[in-house]
Amino acid sequence: MKDHINVNGHGGTFSAYIAGPKTSPASAVVVLQELFGVNADIRKHCDELAEQGYLAVAPDLYWRQEPGVDLNVASEADWQHGLRLYSAYNRDAGVRDIKDTIDAVRTHRECNGKVALLGYCLGALMVFMTAVRNDGIDAAVWYHGADTEKYLGEVDGLHAPLLMHVAEEDEFISKAAQAEIKAALAKKLNATIYSYPGQNHAFSRHNGTHYNAAAAALANGRTSEFLHQQLR
Repeated sequence: MKDHINVNGHGGTFSAYIAGPKTSPASAVVVLQELFGVNADIRKHCDELAEQGYLAVAPDLYWRQEPGVDLNVASEADWQHGLRLYSAYNRDAGVRDIKDTIDAVRTHRECNGKVALLGYCLGALMVFMTAVRNDGIDAAVWYHGADTEKYLGEVDGLHAPLLMHVAEEDEFISKAAQAEIKAALAKKLNATIYSYPGQNHAFSRHNGTHYNAAAAALANGRTSEFLHQQLR
């Protein structure tokens, strides 16, 4: 099952891509997009999660600005388009939209009641913000979430198990910001952070400019193990 569902949120109704497992009910993973929208890469992540036995759902985070954004990471025009949307994105409203998505997915007929968050770039930032502001999230996975250091003052609200993947040469997360993130989460027993030497931003993006097969396989393997531990 690969299709779209509508989420009836507090701010309005928005679409989400959904990929279902062969057997259900199953644990769910809400996948949060990069600045490119729910594009081919995000849909592929969902399809891969469905193949692993999860119900995967990717909400349209840009629905308030421009519904249905699906940008090509290789296009400079699309990159600039995505940056404009990213800059204007209302993160606080986004947290509420994500919480509405979690609530909708948890009661979906194919979900067993357990829901994790997994996000990339903008989506990873939103994973962190949503996890520190809401209880009831069964697991959270963060890949290279720029600007996370700006919200570390909220870290005491983190109750969900959190797995973070940090690219040491990330162009959008400075070494100082990486150190801040690690220091703030060092006291959280439910947080695990892995660093990837020599890796750039989005090293795990399918066919991306900085894609590194070995590093991506290592990070994704850790994610699979983490989700299995928390959701099965």
